[in-house]
Amino acid sequence: MTWQQFKQQYLVRFWAPMPAVIAAGILSTYYFGLTGTFWAVTGEFTRWGGHLLQLVGANPETWGYFKVIGLQGSPLDRIDGMMIIGMFGGCIAAALWANNVKLRMPQSRIRIAQALIGGIIAGFGARLAMGCNLAAFFTGIPQFSLHAWFFALATAAGSYFGARFTLLPMFRIPVKLKKVDKASSVKQDENQARLRFRIGMLVFAAIIGWGLLTMFNAPKLGIAMLCGVGFGLLIERAQICFTSAFRDMWITGRTHMAKAIILGMAVSAIGIYSYVQLGVPPKIMWAGPNAVIGGLLFGFGIVLAGGCETGWMYRAVEGQVHFWWVGLGNVLGSTLLAYYWDDLAQPLATNWDKVNLLTSFGDKGGLLVTYLLLALSFAAMLLWEKRFFARKAKRDEQLIAEAA
Repeated sequence: MTWQQFKQQYLVRFWAPMPAVIAAGILSTYYFGLTGTFWAVTGEFTRWGGHLLQLVGANPETWGYFKVIGLQGSPLDRIDGMMIIGMFGGCIAAALWANNVKLRMPQSRIRIAQALIGGIIAGFGARLAMGCNLAAFFTGIPQFSLHAWFFALATAAGSYFGARFTLLPMFRIPVKLKKVDKASSVKQDENQARLRFRIGMLVFAAIIGWGLLTMFNAPKLGIAMLCGVGFGLLIERAQICFTSAFRDMWITGRTHMAKAIILGMAVSAIGIYSYVQLGVPPKIMWAGPNAVIGGLLFGFGIVLAGGCETGWMYRAVEGQVHFWWVGLGNVLGSTLLAYYWDDLAQPLATNWDKVNLLTSFGDKGGLLVTYLLLALSFAAMLLWEKRFFARKAKRDEQLIAEAA
């Protein structure tokens, strides 16, 4: 294979979602084994909000939530912080490779309001549940934490209500038709594409070099950054978005992304299990009402906003201004939860047990239960898709019959 063929096939074209999500599951497993933590982003976004408050003279380090997740140092000193920097670097490099960077403004103020309010709701819900679509779902379930199952089911329910809510007439934007003399060309500017590809390669080389140099003094931080680059490449090139996985299931009946996510978790679970047997402790969170309420809020919020914690990151660097507002909302919502945590913690979270399925059912039993639940989830996706399209076909037949 020549360089030009490799470039077009793997760096410029979008990647198939199914293998990319499975690859993300495998990478998250190694990330856990090498750094001792799971792939997560909203905890660090909450710390960013805390640092901003410190800049204006507040003392968020005294809040109970930051005593749980920590606020010491800076993003450069934390595994999550370096991983997210790597993710942004990977997203930017991938977007530039494909010349997929263009400033795109929201179509209306309604969309900006949706992005900001939805982002706040999702950020608040994610941190109430101690994790977003990653830590409390995609990487939480393979960690054998019961709270992740509560969160996943609640997120599905929340996304259903969010999908129905966003279909209301108030969210419909009038379409303005423009008269044109001729069709606009869709051909890319080859010189621009070539320049951006080179800049993308420089960004990629710089972030990889930064990660490798960091490994000499702080191995885990360097590994976190390099893994973050991998995560960033995967989510941008394959356009991995958990929001679409939930929303499409309810609106269009398509479950391809949802099934890919289940398979990704299935692949990750056996790897996490192996590391746990080697002595790396899994991350287990409270299986209380916080996981359910947080999941409902998160599911509703991501659909209202139009993007989840991974989705807004790669779309923001692609120039979609709408998702800048989603990201801002995420930081604001998660910081707001941190402020109210002391009032909510005991009744909703800390008074409840942290349930580890490997402890409750034994090592092999916990692994088996996890795979049984994943299998049931996959079967439910197949059943839902079949029923959805069967009903759609029946409605179409009725409309045809009425028209005739």
